[in-house]
Amino acid sequence: MIEDLFVSTNGMRVHLQRSGEGAPLLLLHGLVGSARNWQQNINFLAQHATVYAVDLFNMGESERVAGLDAGLEATADGLAGLMDALGIAQADVSGHSHGGAVAMMLAARHPERVRKLILFAPANPFCDFGHQLIRFYQKPIGRWFARQVPMLPRRLKATALSRMYGDPSRVVDGTLEGYITGLKIPGTMDHILAILRSWFDDMRALRLVLGGLAEKPTLLIWGDLDRTVGLPSAHRLQEILMRSKLLVFPGVGHIAFAEMPDECNRAMRDWLADGSSVMLMPASHRAA
Repeated sequence: MIEDLFVSTNGMRVHLQRSGEGAPLLLLHGLVGSARNWQQNINFLAQHATVYAVDLFNMGESERVAGLDAGLEATADGLAGLMDALGIAQADVSGHSHGGAVAMMLAARHPERVRKLILFAPANPFCDFGHQLIRFYQKPIGRWFARQVPMLPRRLKATALSRMYGDPSRVVDGTLEGYITGLKIPGTMDHILAILRSWFDDMRALRLVLGGLAEKPTLLIWGDLDRTVGLPSAHRLQEILMRSKLLVFPGVGHIAFAEMPDECNRAMRDWLADGSSVMLMPASHRAA
């Protein structure tokens, strides 16, 4: 059973979905997303942990707070405050894309709060995919266009989502809603644009603290057809994260946990248990 909760922290109401019993596991969605992105993972993971799928600040069903600091450091500190509100001293943390960057910053700034990391194609300083698009959204014309996105036809949004997959036929019913439902809520696009406005400063800040994660047990999961966060950056991360393992799915795009949920669920379970039974892909699939 999945329970919807609203928790007050730092003067705002944050929505999350909770299920299961056992050690706490936080799930953090990407830049344009919500807790609903994990719809194919929560029930399985809840058999092994107490799962908290979080609607990050100003996203999903969480309260919109105008002028909220959208930077990685502030978001990480806010998550530590959310853990306090939930009575969680330490948790395993899984993050996707921008949520993966948030997870790494949380572990760097509050190392005692994070036991293990599971990162699905996390945004990182070693990937330059999308830099031109980010710079576009930092300009006035880009900000204007971004504010039109919530009104675009559903079929265009569905096409954009399908490009995140290696095989678009793997998109299941309800997936799109997890990405678009909250976009029309006033304040959502302002927050997304604020994240993009500080993107390059945040990546520089993240690069400076990554060394502090060298001994943090970290599972990296990538699709080799990821067009958003390139696989070569995974190998750069591995050079720093000395206790990391890399799992690569051939033919899979940017959202591996949704495109290959059964395989990802088992890998997450095994990594959180002890990590020794996680099956990694052959080296030929892990080459840059």
